[in-house]
Amino acid sequence: FVPNLEAQATEPSPSPLIPNARIRYLSEIVDQGRGLNESIESWAKHASRAQHYFEVIKELYPDHHWRALEIIDGSMESQEFSRLADQYNQAIQALPREVIERLQQWPSLKAAVEAPRYQYEVRGRLIEGDNYKTSLSNLDIPKIAAPQTNDWGDLTRFLCKEHLPGHYPYTAGVYPYRRSQEDPIRMFAGEGTPERTNRRFHYLSQGQSAKRLSTAFDSVTLYGEDPAIRPDIYGKVGNSGVSIATLDDMKKLYSGFDLCDPATSVSMTINGPAPVLMAMFMNTAIDQQVEKYLKANGGWEKAQQKRAALLGDATPEYHGDLPPGHDGLGLGLLGVTGDQLLEPDVYTQIKQDTLKQVRGTVQADILKEDQAQNTCIFSTEFALRMMGDIQQYFIDHQVRNFYSVSISGYHIAEAGANPISQLAFTLSNGFTIVEYYLARGMDIDAFAPNLSFFFSNGMDPEYSVIGRVARRIWARAMKERYGANKRSQMLKYHIQTSGRSLHAQEIQFNDIRTTLQALYALFDNCNSLHTNAFDEAITTPTEASVRRAVAIQMIINKELGLNFCENPWQGSHIIDHLTDLVEEAVYQEFERICERGGVLGAMDTMYQRGKIQDESMVYEHKKHDGSLPIIGVNTFLPTDDQAQAGGEIELMRSSDMEKQQQVDQVALWQARSASEASDALSQLQAIAQIKGNTFEALMEAVKSCSLGQISNALYAVGGEYRRNM
Repeated sequence: FVPNLEAQATEPSPSPLIPNARIRYLSEIVDQGRGLNESIESWAKHASRAQHYFEVIKELYPDHHWRALEIIDGSMESQEFSRLADQYNQAIQALPREVIERLQQWPSLKAAVEAPRYQYEVRGRLIEGDNYKTSLSNLDIPKIAAPQTNDWGDLTRFLCKEHLPGHYPYTAGVYPYRRSQEDPIRMFAGEGTPERTNRRFHYLSQGQSAKRLSTAFDSVTLYGEDPAIRPDIYGKVGNSGVSIATLDDMKKLYSGFDLCDPATSVSMTINGPAPVLMAMFMNTAIDQQVEKYLKANGGWEKAQQKRAALLGDATPEYHGDLPPGHDGLGLGLLGVTGDQLLEPDVYTQIKQDTLKQVRGTVQADILKEDQAQNTCIFSTEFALRMMGDIQQYFIDHQVRNFYSVSISGYHIAEAGANPISQLAFTLSNGFTIVEYYLARGMDIDAFAPNLSFFFSNGMDPEYSVIGRVARRIWARAMKERYGANKRSQMLKYHIQTSGRSLHAQEIQFNDIRTTLQALYALFDNCNSLHTNAFDEAITTPTEASVRRAVAIQMIINKELGLNFCENPWQGSHIIDHLTDLVEEAVYQEFERICERGGVLGAMDTMYQRGKIQDESMVYEHKKHDGSLPIIGVNTFLPTDDQAQAGGEIELMRSSDMEKQQQVDQVALWQARSASEASDALSQLQAIAQIKGNTFEALMEAVKSCSLGQISNALYAVGGEYRRNM
């Protein structure tokens, strides 16, 4: 064996990702959160006391016109009045200035949500709409239902722990109102070739004003490999996700969608090789805009001639017919990139403008991969470093509308965790990423708005408040501990209904479960939602089943009357109680993680994995002994003469022809760009060795290298993942 790298060219010795002085960050967040809750109770008592004295003063001295919540000067009045004023003033002075201001502003805020119409600004743009929707019974149903109490103590609790949607601590939601022209529908799709998945995207987007695409990749892509005839690879190509190995694959996948249109956003569920796929996506968006520029400025014909000269007979193409609604955008530059067709200064300007406009999310959460899902390919330190490189690149190039990571609890829940562990592990992972990025010298307000979250919604009661608790804990920590601005305090998250709650027995009942889980999510003001199809218990969904899954959301959004109100959970005693219970349970889990050295220290002892496995065993035992009733599975079973409803289920799999197409396409790509790929891979390795920005290098490398080539080059400098046993 002859190594192809010099010994001194390997990855430098590891350094602590989180400085030792910051290792108790979770414990500090717990102390701060509990302290705030205790303070709010104290402030509420003082506020009630102040109101009592104020009402007495108004009653006994009606000729005076004192302003509520302001200090009363009783020095020139009678002794009795002075004593009352002193007691009132003491209670007012026990309240922080911020609490007093919230109480003073409350009447105008309440009046604004109860007025016929509302208006507010987002990034300088005025948003207007109606505050009421008229029911068939001719009643005006409010979009925002405000509390009707006038008690200062109750209002203090509400304003400090809840507040209206769009107000700190964002318990009820991060925006004042939902988007009126955009439902939170974001359906997951991916199967077979890029062309096949592209057709599914266009099918799902028909009739939707907003194009919200969510991408599932096959296991070959998830593990950073190229399609190949190797037995351990070939059978997995294009199954349970789309096969993507080259920039051309990515261009076909999102063709027909303008990735810079404000109404289009893309989510990619990819983790180990996420930086590579992210670089492919950004180049796809850039080349789309190059294509539009060339067509708009009379350079298209000349560009096509140059492309033909570069490619010769090996011109890649989109296989099959274009789906309805596909305008061909994104297919004009297959086989080439924009910088080969444009002057450098023009290309650079288009690239800069594109990066500022493109919208979407990449998952890229390597912490939960180690804890739950297992698609780790690089060493943990190197994977985190590349995550940080993506975020630094986003800061340097002003990428404001794309989330550099989706900190994910969904896979933790699917692996067996209960809702408390899902939420606690996810938030603790999020705070770990924050601490790591701060340790790299990034400013909190430069990166926190680029972080998003992803949760599962099951049937347990705690799922009804998972978003409320997450938003509250995150906002408080961002504001009080990290000094972050308002935009950084807003936790935005995606919900997918629980895959683990889908059962092959009585498979049609799954739509009922999904509907109830979707209600949890929408009433809790999630920012986007995927509803599982009933047949996902055994297969990738068919067009028919996914249409039913989309209909679940549409019926709730368009038909369910209570959903006309955008804060239906607020004011419910059980929701308030559950919120406080779950918040405290999360704090207790934070303490257990902190005792093990923080998230990274706990991962070294496999604490999170062990706890997930234990909780999964509890669920399975209860399911099998019947103490956890599951309709159609362990109770309310069909009799022998009752056939399962729904008939035979179609299994969705990639065909041999599709597998071979992907194997052939990546071979053609590698043959066409062999010389450029060698130089690009050497440059990528050199940058990784000196701890330069790997994502900057990947933006160039993906123009000539396939996913598998890049993965193997990075293994040599960053190390492959090895689980700590």
